[in-house]
Amino acid sequence: MVLALAVAVLEMSSSYLVTKNIHEDAPVVTKLQIVIDAPIDSVWKVFADVNRWPQWQKEIPGSKINGPFKAGTSFDWKTHGLTIHSTFHTVESNAKVGWSGPAFGSFAIHNWYFIKQGNKTVVKVEESMEGWLVWLLSASFNL
Repeated sequence: MVLALAVAVLEMSSSYLVTKNIHEDAPVVTKLQIVIDAPIDSVWKVFADVNRWPQWQKEIPGSKINGPFKAGTSFDWKTHGLTIHSTFHTVESNAKVGWSGPAFGSFAIHNWYFIKQGNKTVVKVEESMEGWLVWLLSASFNL
């Protein structure tokens, strides 16, 4: 009972700064990069099809966009047992996608960058995660 009350108070009292940039001071910050042997238009087309993310992202068993692929549109997705409701803050064709959203005990900001490199595409992703649950479990989030 006390634990449930503590969790409820933490959830109700949590507030997060919604920005387009990740929070470098968050308990968990991840930055990754990959080079894909495909033209940027092809990579963008696959990425922009949010409903098919589970086909190429093994950590996302479900995703559904709630409108067109543009800034201001929300989408729902699942990862690591959490259901997350996120909203795109940036969609720049063949260049950048960013979103943020809360999940139980957490808040994340994700930004993806697409860079043409000849006939290949460099994809960079950065993410910040914060919140009381992330703070408690931060060691298990770090890659």
